Amino acid sequence: MSLRQTIYMLSGTLRRLFFVVLLACVLGTIYYTQRLVNELRKESRQIVEFYSQTYQLIVQTENMEVLDWFLANNILQKMDFPLIMIDNHGNISSWRGIGVPEEDRSPQAMEKAKKIFAKIKDQNEPVRYMYNGEVFQSIYYGDSRLITRLELLPYLTFSGTGLLILIAFIGFNNIKKSEQRFIWVGMAKETAHQLGTPISSLLGWLELMKTGDMSPDKINRLAQDMEMDVRRLEKIAARFSKIGSATNLEKQDVHQVLREVAAYFRKRLPQAGREIRLVEDYGDLPLVRLNRELFEWAVENLIKNAIDAVQGKNGVIEIVTGRLADSKRVFIEIRDNGCGITAKRRDDVFKAGYSTKKRGWGLGLNFGKRIIEEYHGGKLYIKESHAGRGTVMRIVL
Repeated sequence: MSLRQTIYMLSGTLRRLFFVVLLACVLGTIYYTQRLVNELRKESRQIVEFYSQTYQLIVQTENMEVLDWFLANNILQKMDFPLIMIDNHGNISSWRGIGVPEEDRSPQAMEKAKKIFAKIKDQNEPVRYMYNGEVFQSIYYGDSRLITRLELLPYLTFSGTGLLILIAFIGFNNIKKSEQRFIWVGMAKETAHQLGTPISSLLGWLELMKTGDMSPDKINRLAQDMEMDVRRLEKIAARFSKIGSATNLEKQDVHQVLREVAAYFRKRLPQAGREIRLVEDYGDLPLVRLNRELFEWAVENLIKNAIDAVQGKNGVIEIVTGRLADSKRVFIEIRDNGCGITAKRRDDVFKAGYSTKKRGWGLGLNFGKRIIEEYHGGKLYIKESHAGRGTVMRIVL
């Protein structure tokens, strides 16, 4: 399994874990809220029962002064839940907390009381007034505003969280689509750029051949140059064909690959308009498992970046190889004496789209990092960089 597939599977696992945790939080909120609701309902019933028992005791004493005091200081008036009293004939005798004055007995008030009674009669078991062994009155009560809000809380939380997830998902998808569009455009530009040089050379050779005034030696040299350009086109096609597909790694001589890349750039350094020396300093390395086309592409991008970083004359770019201390890994370094990378930009240089060049698409280092890390299981990072003194990019395999 490739590193890219492993990362994709891990990201899928993390997404599933996130939704499991979210579901557990929602279920936990519903459970805890329901416990609070049950406790509040129990307290409401205790208050109603206390009121009923106290009222019965006062009525049995037939002490009208105490009864008047009790009614004047009715504890139920301080509660926020609806309460309706039903007499022993099944008729509404009074009410509390339904938004209608207790003394109002108009048809409109009675109609509203009946509607509320129909709504609350099944919410809680009624409390009965007993007098001389018979039910004198029944108290029906509903849930308080606090209980109603608490019951809605889990669903509001779930809806709000779901909305945030939906917004995040849409935003993430838009970002991914924008990034993919950008990468596709960048890939198209990169393809055109890589194809442009050998195609231009071939067109030039063809124009030269049309003159017809060529010696056999010149024709032979021309054929060799054209063959090199055709092979370059084959190499470019091979590189792009491997993007997004499984890659076979074979044991390769790293130095041979690096020498060919260095030779390719040495022919083109004079065209950069600057005096740049390309220095090779190779250590003793074993064969390393590589995909030649993609690895060359990554190294070329690093060298191009180094050439762009060398702003003045007398630029020096070094390709250095060696073994790490554990002897199980090797390193390839591309060193330059260019402008360097500031500390706050070190995390940005490998991001797709980041570029300090006016014509750049910011994909060179991003492609290089993906090739080294996703296809080769290695590491590409900035070993060191100093403003005005240069940068060392290191590949570890």
